[in-house]
Amino acid sequence: MSYSHTFDTIKHRPVAVVGAGTLGRRIALMFCSRGGEVRIHDPNAEQAQAAVDYVAETLPGLVADGRAGAVGRAVAAGDLASALDGAWLVVEAVPERLDIKIPLWGEIDSLAPADAILATNSSSYASRLMNEKIADKSRFCNMHFYMPPRANAVDLMSDGETAREVLDTLEAVLPEFGVLPFEAKKESTGFIFNRIWAAVKRESLAVVAEGVATPEDVDGMFKANWHMPAGPFAMMDGVGLDVVLDIENHYAAEDPHLPEGPRRLLHEYVDSGRLGVKTGEGFYRYDREGERA
Repeated sequence: MSYSHTFDTIKHRPVAVVGAGTLGRRIALMFCSRGGEVRIHDPNAEQAQAAVDYVAETLPGLVADGRAGAVGRAVAAGDLASALDGAWLVVEAVPERLDIKIPLWGEIDSLAPADAILATNSSSYASRLMNEKIADKSRFCNMHFYMPPRANAVDLMSDGETAREVLDTLEAVLPEFGVLPFEAKKESTGFIFNRIWAAVKRESLAVVAEGVATPEDVDGMFKANWHMPAGPFAMMDGVGLDVVLDIENHYAAEDPHLPEGPRRLLHEYVDSGRLGVKTGEGFYRYDREGERA
């Protein structure tokens, strides 16, 4: 089976996004930016519809700003089979739990078109760890997004058996949708940028956990010294502190020598339901539009 595609051969085929959370809806947004169709599937129908609404509200502004070529459309797919029908690419963006991902990929593999490329958006698990139920592992890889449409880099990484043509296709086609791929040349937990970001994030959490500074202090210094629009704590709120904690727990499972203070601090927030922007409160408070209150 060939997984070699060009933009011209896939522009009239849909992309399927499985998982309609913070990143799932942003991934869908980018693949709607050239006039195509994205089908969003999520077990929570309300969340899937919220993702469709987010794309519909956000995409016209991207086109008006010249950051997108044409307004496409996102649709909520009530079942997995209809989401995958005809798709050239399937992106999974469900919670960072292998007990969810492994069986889900078995379902996706059995329903997706034979020539579809399969990609997990997992930010902390190598695709090799979730490919056991995929018959042809050569069509599977990590394709990790950050926070588009503001942060448009994408990590690509082989599952150990990924066909070269899969990675070549993604490297050629993804820029058409306004995202920039960077390939990890060998398996690496955290890929490229996230390995560096993990160290910054962890030390920022440690500084606050130890009482050296407040989140506002840390973020303020990042903005003052590096002219960044947001510091580490605001960025963690945007990702979701539950997701940040899952990722940190995975890193700690691989390296038991990592300090516990950052994870303890995250637990305080997660256990009290303060998950960041999506719940209206994390390290900061937010209004319904996700702006700082």
